[in-house]
Amino acid sequence: MTTIINPPILDPNRYRPDFPILGRLVHGDRPLVYLDNAASSQRPRQVIQSIVDTYENHYANVQRGIHQLAQEADDLYAAAREKVRAFINAAAVEEIIFTYGTTSSINTVARSWGDANVRAGDEILLTEMEHHSNLVPWQQLAQRTGAVLRHIPLTDDGLLRLETLDQLLSGRTKLVAFTALSNVLGTINPAAEIIRRAHEVGAVTLVDGAQSVPHKKTDVTELDCDFLAFSGHKMLGPSGVGVLYGKRELLEAMPPMFGGGGMIRHVDLDRFTPGDLPQKFEAGTPPIVQAIALGAAVDYLNAIGMDAIQAHDRLLARRAHEVLAAIPGIRIIGPAPEHKGGLVSFVLDRIHAHDAAELLDRKGIAVRAGHHCTMPLHKRFGVTATARASFYLYNTLDEIDKLGEALVQTKEFFHRRKPA
Repeated sequence: MTTIINPPILDPNRYRPDFPILGRLVHGDRPLVYLDNAASSQRPRQVIQSIVDTYENHYANVQRGIHQLAQEADDLYAAAREKVRAFINAAAVEEIIFTYGTTSSINTVARSWGDANVRAGDEILLTEMEHHSNLVPWQQLAQRTGAVLRHIPLTDDGLLRLETLDQLLSGRTKLVAFTALSNVLGTINPAAEIIRRAHEVGAVTLVDGAQSVPHKKTDVTELDCDFLAFSGHKMLGPSGVGVLYGKRELLEAMPPMFGGGGMIRHVDLDRFTPGDLPQKFEAGTPPIVQAIALGAAVDYLNAIGMDAIQAHDRLLARRAHEVLAAIPGIRIIGPAPEHKGGLVSFVLDRIHAHDAAELLDRKGIAVRAGHHCTMPLHKRFGVTATARASFYLYNTLDEIDKLGEALVQTKEFFHRRKPA
């Protein structure tokens, strides 16, 4: 029986020529099938060219110089901040802090807002599906302050048990931090509902948008989140740049995390006065070229449309579920496709995820294997490692089918190697 799938909302073949790396061969003569986008996406020529153009024609340090190159760099850097602001619909550019990635953004909140506001006996509510970057900073904060960590549990198919919020949320809850889209399960969490419930008890909210912002429309004003963290390298931009969005009144009240040049208004030998937002949180030389290139990535995504990208992700996830479910001995970890983004994690019966990923790589198929920085989540599902295929706007249905064929061959290879 053939499953009928609606036509793609976008045609990935229209965009694939923009990505030079997708045309290369690996292991000699194998066409690259890149299915590791949850770890890091690839970059289109437009983003690569923005990096080259900035270094060749406009590069200088920002926010300090008066010569022409410095002014040009200032303008490009400021334009990138405005592009990011509009992309997530923040109220003002002062609410957009350039960091070095999602991890950097979350740690900034934990160290700055957390140290200033969390005390012994306060509670920090997380979930069981969090990436280590949204677990460890809060564990460290709890160790410093005596706060208590609590966690929203999961159903067996990888959804949050929201009914537990009645017991977990209270006047002691100081912060609720959660991922909008799980990097392992693919689960799309009901962010607006969680934020609303948190605000009802007076808690501040932080959304880990590392996986969601690249793949679905994100409106911080509509969500009413207090903080949002995400990375450039997962959304067609370069590595080394991330974004921390924060409501202006919260950022204004927070002490700067790093001290040094660029984040001050005035300095004496024994004291300093912090500068205004956003420079207050951007000490030293910021990721200038990376931020400008992130702006180019935002332009590229906007030209396609985030709704179209999300629809394409769902199409690929649906096909991946169908293909993998038809292969005996494969267990998919996570919810049904209608509840998830564009990825699928799985385990193979009696085959370690690393071994499967190695054989897939020999066939040119790049997937991720391991615990994906979610050890507690893997423990919850009784496994130590999974293989993960994750998709983006340039992936095709044919590539999903190739993954399925290669997994069948992988199972046959290990079957042949079994001792008699």
